[in-house]
Amino acid sequence: MAGGSKRWMQGVVLGVLMVVSASLTACAGPYQYYEGTGLHDATVAEATGSWENTEGTRVVLRKDGTALLEKLDGQDFDFEDGWRLSGTGTWQLNDDEDGQVVRLALTTRTRVERRLPAAAGTDSSASEPPSTYSWFFSVDRDRHDGLVLFFMYGDPDVGNMYVMTRETGS
Repeated sequence: MAGGSKRWMQGVVLGVLMVVSASLTACAGPYQYYEGTGLHDATVAEATGSWENTEGTRVVLRKDGTALLEKLDGQDFDFEDGWRLSGTGTWQLNDDEDGQVVRLALTTRTRVERRLPAAAGTDSSASEPPSTYSWFFSVDRDRHDGLVLFFMYGDPDVGNMYVMTRETGS
């Protein structure tokens, strides 16, 4: 009986270790699911210009490395806070191992809007919008070989993408 008890205890310990291990890897962050687009041929000239999102977001990337942002939502879990930032900042096109990324930094916030009214019972002070913020837009190509900028938002298990396309008429 003592041998059976020992095996049972080993099984329990192994089970607990597996649950703890699974829990820790589930919290690895949003980028555990995304490895980049693999795109390495975009140019600064291609990225320069006006970009829009269906939710009324507008971003202008200027040749001199400055940027104008209007109603840009937070990235990753910050999206859940519901704020939308407007202002000015800087941008650059970086080429990482997994693909190109546009790094957009808000340096001067001029306006804050809320995407949705705060849910009943939530503490609105808990999600105070930041005065400065940085986004990392992955760079990809659409079916017409035009650039598309996007980032992931919300729960990484869902895989939501915030997509910016070339502004109509630009």
